[in-house]
Amino acid sequence: MQLRPGQVERQTHDYKRHGTTSLYSAFNTLTGQVIGRVTQRHRAREFLDFLRQIDRETPKDLDLHLILDNSSTHKTPEVKTWLAKHPRFKLHFTPTSASWLNAVEGWFGQLERRALYRGIFTSVGELKSAIKRYIKVHNEKLAKPFRWHKSAEAIMTSVVRAKLSLIDNKRAN
Repeated sequence: MQLRPGQVERQTHDYKRHGTTSLYSAFNTLTGQVIGRVTQRHRAREFLDFLRQIDRETPKDLDLHLILDNSSTHKTPEVKTWLAKHPRFKLHFTPTSASWLNAVEGWFGQLERRALYRGIFTSVGELKSAIKRYIKVHNEKLAKPFRWHKSAEAIMTSVVRAKLSLIDNKRAN
């Protein structure tokens, strides 16, 4: 649809949404590769299946640090029981509304721009196929290590400063 200067882009009159899907992804910061799992639902059962997939697809001698949002699916008794039996998985939860997942968010942005934006998917199956194709192409041709621009010391100093600021704000209120 042709847009006038300054006009916000919108869907065409005949746009039809054919369903949704959930994507679990694990981003390896050392290689830039992604392990992905596309599911119909977003429950603890699907999250556990994804953890099992990560367990199968990564070397057994590695400790795995997963940075997660605060979804309730990550904290169910079933998930906690599974994690207790798999101590190499270490979960770190981001504060609500934090931008600690910038590398993963950047990858999701690339997925959207390169594979989904303006796509016409007449079924959830087509959408899933497009996502899986993109993950495959990304891992084969586009993956590269994530480079931190700050040292670990600088990052930890910022974290400590932020915590102290939160404590001071709570005391002031």
